[in-house]
Amino acid sequence: MNDIQMNRRQALLVGGLGAMSLGMPGSVIGSDKVDANGQAVASDKSCIFVLLCGGPSHVDTWDMKPNAPASIRGPYQPIATKVPGMRINEMHTRLAGLTDQFTLINSMTHPGGISNHFDAMHNLLSGQSAKRVQQGVPDDQPYLGSFVAKHRPSERNLVSNAWLIKCVGPPVFCAPNIGIGGYLGSAYAPVFVGGADNHPAMATFTPPEIYNPVDEVSFNRRKNLLSRIESQQLAGDAVGKDWNDLRAKAYEAMTRPEGRQAFELDREPAKVRESYGMHPLGQNLLLARRMVESGVRFVTVNGWTGQATHDKAGPPSSSWDMHGGNMGMGNAFGEGSYGMGFCLPRLDQALAGLLTDLKDRGMMENTLVVVMGEFGRTPKILTQEPPGRQHWPKCFSAIMAGCGIRGGAVYGKSDKDGAYVESHPVRPEEMAATIYHALDIPLNEPQNNSGISRPITTGKPLLELFG
Repeated sequence: MNDIQMNRRQALLVGGLGAMSLGMPGSVIGSDKVDANGQAVASDKSCIFVLLCGGPSHVDTWDMKPNAPASIRGPYQPIATKVPGMRINEMHTRLAGLTDQFTLINSMTHPGGISNHFDAMHNLLSGQSAKRVQQGVPDDQPYLGSFVAKHRPSERNLVSNAWLIKCVGPPVFCAPNIGIGGYLGSAYAPVFVGGADNHPAMATFTPPEIYNPVDEVSFNRRKNLLSRIESQQLAGDAVGKDWNDLRAKAYEAMTRPEGRQAFELDREPAKVRESYGMHPLGQNLLLARRMVESGVRFVTVNGWTGQATHDKAGPPSSSWDMHGGNMGMGNAFGEGSYGMGFCLPRLDQALAGLLTDLKDRGMMENTLVVVMGEFGRTPKILTQEPPGRQHWPKCFSAIMAGCGIRGGAVYGKSDKDGAYVESHPVRPEEMAATIYHALDIPLNEPQNNSGISRPITTGKPLLELFG
């Protein structure tokens, strides 16, 4: 059977089955573990990547500088945590009791000094530091979730790669390859779930159409018809058998209830829902946990904390872009939608809720949690009213937990003002390699595209983070 024939057959199947499109973003069918009866069991390792869009201030959150001048340290005080010597923002009251569960990295850096959201987010999500176009070669590098979907696709869920709340507002916050899967193709792009006016903290929340219940009568009729056609055309054909096997996996994934049930958050005890916080970030993290349980491999969660009831300014996608008055965003240290007084308590509640829930459910061993923005903020507060901080790519912080990551550790160090990395710099390359290593994804297997062999990343995993 030649490639042209195979492609036509694929087109026939996709057209006939409608929802079962193997080219649909995120709808990659793979193989999970099964028990002695052939039933799917808990999925392999997954990742919840919390992207704090806009870039939070590291010197006001996880890398505070209480001995620096007021123009640098800001108005907040650090508090002691469960881990001696590890101190974080005073508004992280719940997270302070969970520091033994995660590693805090205070030496993230973009070596190229890229300070715009578009390129910094692209570099972070693609795991590279280079400019997007280099030596005349377009940068079509896939993002983290796309590589995970390729190497660790789910069999229990139609979706392997999901994104909860796509960036909203100006495209400056949307990295170029977010929705296309890079050179891997659209099958490895994420399925986008929800938006500013449709998120799981709302009673009217509606899941994506891909999870709509299957019309079993029509589905089975088409399935049987195609089976008869294929049995005649593919008899004794090894390639055809492989295709039939793949299609069988797709049939089962479509009809399994876990995918749809993940969106039924009312199945959760009220106490659990409330522990995450009844706001967009909290409920999206709860949904992310439920999606991972249902077999989704990589879930990116937009770190939007919602909008303050008294402050409707700004696009609802970038809570952490806290410039202050020079961009009309209000006081970065205030209670508005772009204020740490509003955003930090919500992040504290949501992240503490997630880590506690994962531990209570025995999921930390197989669930990697990564929390970070695309860069940090200038150590020096902008001299304006109301105050804020500018973009700063040279040094910022991240949190990692689960999948063997040691708890209670601080990795890397910034200088006395939090301006530059003093020891153990971590580039996007090292972060990507560490994520892939934690998820048991081979780092040395070349990725082929149009005859070009590329590495999944040029970075090396930070093995000292594991213990």
